[in-house]
Amino acid sequence: MMVAEESLKLYYSIGEVADMFGVNTSLIRFWEKEFDVIKPHKNKKGNRQFTKADVDNFHLIYHLVKEKGMTLKGAQQQLKNRKDETELHFEVIKRLKGIKEELLSIKSQLP
Repeated sequence: MMVAEESLKLYYSIGEVADMFGVNTSLIRFWEKEFDVIKPHKNKKGNRQFTKADVDNFHLIYHLVKEKGMTLKGAQQQLKNRKDETELHFEVIKRLKGIKEELLSIKSQLP
């Protein structure tokens, strides 16, 4: 199962993170520079290695900027001043999307 394997990884490359969100690597580098909650490790070659926490923060940034349409400045302030509240709202939305997918799957199986 792909999800279980991914959750066991300690580090993700910039390409893997970009693929998770369907964006290019330059946007990941830009967000890393703009948001201080993203702090990748760098290996001896200087390649970025993102942790699960970094990926979770990218999810929040993606949600605020791409899904809610916030400006970068607005998203930065939201994460700085109300990160706990933002994380809670994001988790609720994520769970509701999962429930919606499950219900749609059940609906498609009905005669």
